Amino acid sequence: MSETEREHDTYGRLIDLLDSTATPYRLIDHEPEGATEAVSALRGHPTADAAKCIVLRVKVDRRTTRHVLAVVPGDRRVDLDAVRALFAARYVGFSDAATAERLAHAVPGTVLPFSFDPDLELVADPDVVARPALYFNAARLDRSLVVSGADYAALARPRVERVAGQVRTT
Repeated sequence: MSETEREHDTYGRLIDLLDSTATPYRLIDHEPEGATEAVSALRGHPTADAAKCIVLRVKVDRRTTRHVLAVVPGDRRVDLDAVRALFAARYVGFSDAATAERLAHAVPGTVLPFSFDPDLELVADPDVVARPALYFNAARLDRSLVVSGADYAALARPRVERVAGQVRTT
């Protein structure tokens, strides 16, 4: 296995975690897709039941930058002002693709709502962990996973804070 394959074997790491903890889950194979709305349609569930995972760059001060994985319901956007307030930061913005891929160990569109990197802080909106069924791409564009929000919270142990904006109507 090459270094790239090993680094991105996030799918295997996730399955091992779920199996080793006897966490109930279901896999769903589908056409390759990374956009939340499109993949939710392929999986056959409301977009609100999807976990949208966004890697953010949080500049606390001139010298301190943190990276945060914000997880919000699929029909919502990350509220950057809420994240800024949560970390008492000067600036919050989207991480560049290379940094997001390095920290999430997944390509855009396949980022898990889990952090397997100590430099990536995990924050999930309360509406994510409250879902009876939470859907997300399983570090692959062609396979998704569904677990309960409670099981997700128990395994991922995110900081649970209100970081989602309002429900989008269009």
